[in-house]
Amino acid sequence: MSFLKGKMVLITAGPTYERIDDVRFIGNFSSGKMGFALAESALRMGAVVTLVTGPTCLYCSPAIDRIDIESAEDMYQVVTANSEKQDVIIMSAAVADYTPKIKHNGKIKKKEDFMTIELVKTKDILKELGSKKKDNQILVGFALESEKLLEYAKGKLERKNCNIIIANQANSSDSGFGKDINTITIIDDKDNVKEVATAPKSEIADSILQYVSEYSELP
Repeated sequence: MSFLKGKMVLITAGPTYERIDDVRFIGNFSSGKMGFALAESALRMGAVVTLVTGPTCLYCSPAIDRIDIESAEDMYQVVTANSEKQDVIIMSAAVADYTPKIKHNGKIKKKEDFMTIELVKTKDILKELGSKKKDNQILVGFALESEKLLEYAKGKLERKNCNIIIANQANSSDSGFGKDINTITIIDDKDNVKEVATAPKSEIADSILQYVSEYSELP
């Protein structure tokens, strides 16, 4: 029997859009494909799945409790409101680190040659989840890095008090935003490191969830 059968699993996916005005936003190139693949895989393994997703055109099974959000603040509110009852939380969304300090009503008219937008930090959802993590919860984060992949991923694992970090390389031909394939390294808080070869994101999702299922038995 799968470890995930009957477990409550929350997964985040996609980008967040941080509004500048009513027609413009700051965002990123996340497609949501990895998070959606994780949600479908968890569902197949018998989990009760909540998927909190930023703007994306992707479809998911109607058996998944899908909650669509727009901004980092939206995601913070939904995830923290639903976190306590979860057995596993997988934060695969690409949440914006900064958001405009002022969100203008209507459309800003083009006037000057330059425009300055003041940004403020968004709330660190993963860090807050880690600070409140229950002993029986498994918290999984993602680290997309352009350099020093393992070093930065291990640092994130410790800072955010995660059980597991999924590290993948930005700006690579076989990993990163928008692709149908991924190449990852799984790192846990027991000093285990597992490299997972390039594969379709559906297979990568299966590998991640299998690792989550076996995590409590790992040395």
